[in-house]
Amino acid sequence: MRAADLITHSVPVLKKTDTGSFALQTMADHHLSQLPIVQSEKLLGLVREEDILNHHNNDAKLQEMKLKLLKPFIHDYEHIFEVLKVSSELKLKVIPVVDKDENYLGAITLEDLMNYFARDTDILEPGAIVVLEIAVGDYSLADIARIIEQESAKILCVFAGTDKEKTKIELTLKLNVSDIQGIIQSLQRHSYVVKDSYQEPEYFEDMKDRYDSLMDYLDV
Repeated sequence: MRAADLITHSVPVLKKTDTGSFALQTMADHHLSQLPIVQSEKLLGLVREEDILNHHNNDAKLQEMKLKLLKPFIHDYEHIFEVLKVSSELKLKVIPVVDKDENYLGAITLEDLMNYFARDTDILEPGAIVVLEIAVGDYSLADIARIIEQESAKILCVFAGTDKEKTKIELTLKLNVSDIQGIIQSLQRHSYVVKDSYQEPEYFEDMKDRYDSLMDYLDV
C-alpha cells in the first residue's frame, strides 16, 4: 500500500493570501487543527490552529503573520508505514502528499490511517490475540508461524516492537481462531514466552469500542 492509495481531496487547502480568521473557520468546519498552505501547486507548509490563535491579529493574511510553518510531507510512492512514522513522530493529523517534483497532490488524515489499519489489516476481524516476548537473536516468524499452523490456525496480522534496550521483541499476533489454549501450550513447549493473550468475545468487543471511541474523538 502506497501513500497515493490513501490520498483524500476532502482536506481543504489554504493560500498565503487567506486571513487567519478564514483559516480558523475552515479548520473548524472540517474538524481539523492543521491545514496545508499551497501556492501554484507547491506545498508551502502546514499551518497550525494554535499558531494562528497565538497571533495578535487573526484578520491579517497568513503571509503577513510570519508564522513558523511545518513542512512535513510524504511522496506519493512511499509506503504507508512511512506515513504512519511521520504522523507519529510529528504528532500530525494531516500529512501532505507530493509527487517527485514536490507538487501537492492531496493529504492523508490520521483518520484515514486509522481506518486503513483497523479495516484493511484484519485487526477487527474475529480472532484471538497472542503477545510473545522474544530475545532479538531468537526471533523467527517462520518458526512461530509453523507452530501455529500445526495447531490448525493462521496468523492474520503481525505487529512487532522492541524494548528500550533493543534486546527483546514484543510480537503481537492476530489469529483467525478464538480458542487458543492449544496454541499457547504449543508455543510454551517450544520455549516461547507468552506475555499476554486475549480471547473473544471480550477482546473483539473491546477493540470495536476503542476504535469507535477514537473515530468519535477524531471527529470532534
